[in-house]
Amino acid sequence: MHGEPVCVGDSEAIGIHDLAHPQYGDAPVLEPGDVPVFWACGVTPQAAVMASKPEFAITHAPGHMLVTDVRDVTYMV
Repeated sequence: MHGEPVCVGDSEAIGIHDLAHPQYGDAPVLEPGDVPVFWACGVTPQAAVMASKPEFAITHAPGHMLVTDVRDVTYMV
C-alpha cells in the first residue's frame, strides 16, 4: 500500500523537472488530458541506503514489495 499521492499535477513542485527523462524506469506516456500523479517509492530509500553503505539493511526489490499475513484493512484509517 502506498497511501495517498505525494503530488498530483505539477511535478516541478517535488523537484521533477522533466518527465521524459526519469532517473529510474521508463518515461510515462501521457495522453491529452492526463494528469501525472506521484506516490512515494521504495527506490528512493534504496538509493539512500546504497549511498550511505550501512553495515546491514533490509529493503525490497522493485516489483517485490514486503509480503506479510497482515490484511490491508488493518492499516486503513
